[in-house]
Amino acid sequence: MLPEAFLERMRGILGEEYGAFLESYGMGHVQGLRLNPGKVGADGRSAAERFGTAVERAACRAENSGDAAKEAGGGSVRDVGFAHLSAVPWAEDGYYYEAPDQPGKHPFHEAGVYYIQEPSAMAPVGLLNVGPGERVLDLCAAPGGKSVQIAGKLGGSGLLVCNEIHPARAKILSENIERMGIGNACVLNETPERLAEAFPGYFDRVLVDAPCSGEGMFRKSEAAREEWSPENVRLCAERQDSILDCAAGMLRSGGRLVYSTCTFAPEEDEGSVSRFLRRHGEFRILPVEKERLGLKDCDGMPDVLEEVLEQRDCHRLAGSPEAVDCGFGLENALRLWPHRIRGEGHFAAVLEKDGILTEDYRKNNQKITADRNLPEEFLCFCAKYLRLPEDVPDVCSGLAQEVGLGGRLRLMGFGDNLYLAPADMPPLKGLKVLRPGLHLGELKKNRFEPSHALALALRPACAAHVWNLDSSGAEIAGYLRGQTFPAEGEKGWYLICVDGFGTGWGKLAGAVMKNHYPRGLRR
Repeated sequence: MLPEAFLERMRGILGEEYGAFLESYGMGHVQGLRLNPGKVGADGRSAAERFGTAVERAACRAENSGDAAKEAGGGSVRDVGFAHLSAVPWAEDGYYYEAPDQPGKHPFHEAGVYYIQEPSAMAPVGLLNVGPGERVLDLCAAPGGKSVQIAGKLGGSGLLVCNEIHPARAKILSENIERMGIGNACVLNETPERLAEAFPGYFDRVLVDAPCSGEGMFRKSEAAREEWSPENVRLCAERQDSILDCAAGMLRSGGRLVYSTCTFAPEEDEGSVSRFLRRHGEFRILPVEKERLGLKDCDGMPDVLEEVLEQRDCHRLAGSPEAVDCGFGLENALRLWPHRIRGEGHFAAVLEKDGILTEDYRKNNQKITADRNLPEEFLCFCAKYLRLPEDVPDVCSGLAQEVGLGGRLRLMGFGDNLYLAPADMPPLKGLKVLRPGLHLGELKKNRFEPSHALALALRPACAAHVWNLDSSGAEIAGYLRGQTFPAEGEKGWYLICVDGFGTGWGKLAGAVMKNHYPRGLRR
């Protein structure tokens, strides 16, 4: 039940490929997950290292036989708990799964071992070329899949600012950042205009995964089909112009901006990029290494763009007298088609800002407020229940090391709540902040209560007391429902793990492990 106006336009764009495109809608949509490179288990390996290896070995055994298979080593996808994983070619740590696997119901999901994400949506972050220590903005971030992927590229260093304009979606974004154990992310609920005022020329990388008409999701989303209209396509394109202008002002000289959508509409894809480049001569479009990513037949379509927009009277979008300039290199953009790849519809373009990075760039943007004195209750908790390295200068540095954070950090207080945040984060006064960094816990009367976020970020080797539960057992299912269970040992806080991965807190008293899994997350 695809909209007729949509089908008419796609018939004109695709020509002889239209039949194959239409046929793809009779096939079920594909599903994917990404292993979390920042989630470290009791054995000292990350989820990506532990299970990614098992998946690759299983693939090797499937492609080989006899001695060659034996040389691939031990391990199998049974170690992961899913039987149908196969690698997504364009996404590091990305895998397809099939419906019988049901990863959303596995305890590993609640522990942040992986993030469930549509495979095509994994492509834009790889184009950002993020490196450790950089400042990155995900401007339209909810529900958080691309933010989580960026965090994996940062490796615990630098700063990730995730923003979502809609309050309810911003809350979901914050919850996903917490579940994946990310400590160097600041979650905001702001308009792009307000952020542009607060962060001029601040970021090394900016991702604009823009709100769009959602045509690429028609195969998997009935709501996307029902909400579509030509008028909405035009409204989305106008909104994208405004968002991109704000993003341009927040990128530093020589920085990289990736613009992406999940729609096929030329007005919102090549059209938005073309109009942006007309308004911003300091930017140029970069080619995507499509062949290396296994996407060699996924070029942008400037040849059909002008004709399509003229037919739809869209040349004056956002006041631009001309919408298309094929000389901009729009063929270098990336279009993912459901009849060409195993994934849904997606578009992405890589844009680079002119100029070079000045030596005083970091210094000029660094605005550090004084660190908060460490509360005695927090210090007592750390001394009793954490095993911090002895060769570090202070508690914050030791704790940062054990939650996988690098660089300079500071303790921040929001009321009675304590957060660990990158030191060079500018003041957030006046902005709607949902999460300014890693939530450590709350100061209560004569005591400190650790947060769920700390349990998910903490390496099990750092906890003084660990209680491990089997991922297939009844106790972990009961724990996730909020139940207590019998236990013997020293009284106090325990990091509850599932197959070696931190999942939440428990507090042992009177041979009973009291449940501190958050009520709002219980199954």
